[in-house]
Amino acid sequence: MEIPKNKQIVLFDGVCNLCHNAVQFIIKRDPKNKFVFASLDSEIGEKLLSERHIDRSKIDSIVLIIPDDAYFIKSDAALEISKSLSSIYPIFSYFSILPQAFRDFVYDLIAKNRYRIFGKKEECPLPSPAQREKFLS
Repeated sequence: MEIPKNKQIVLFDGVCNLCHNAVQFIIKRDPKNKFVFASLDSEIGEKLLSERHIDRSKIDSIVLIIPDDAYFIKSDAALEISKSLSSIYPIFSYFSILPQAFRDFVYDLIAKNRYRIFGKKEECPLPSPAQREKFLS
């Protein structure tokens, strides 16, 4: 599949309930249709990580890729995504004033315990027919 140049790509853990819910949250609050999604473990996800020399063993929950520009991981990815959401959610981007080490510590703490707290699916669920165009395969 060709990587869309005019979209931002969110890579996520496809079996994590928290990540799945986060993707659904983003889709509902993406009025400009800015984001597309792919599982970290998908062929396209692995290709995008490899092209950017992102060590998959150190990233297990979210990556935001802006093709031909930049990529963001961990708390930076979440905060960057929040800037494009509708309603009050862009206000969360102000958390970027906090030290990255602190933000990533909190992020890693949640990510490390996400399966225990939120559960895990056996496999990445298929998107609904209405959402299928939002997912890269």
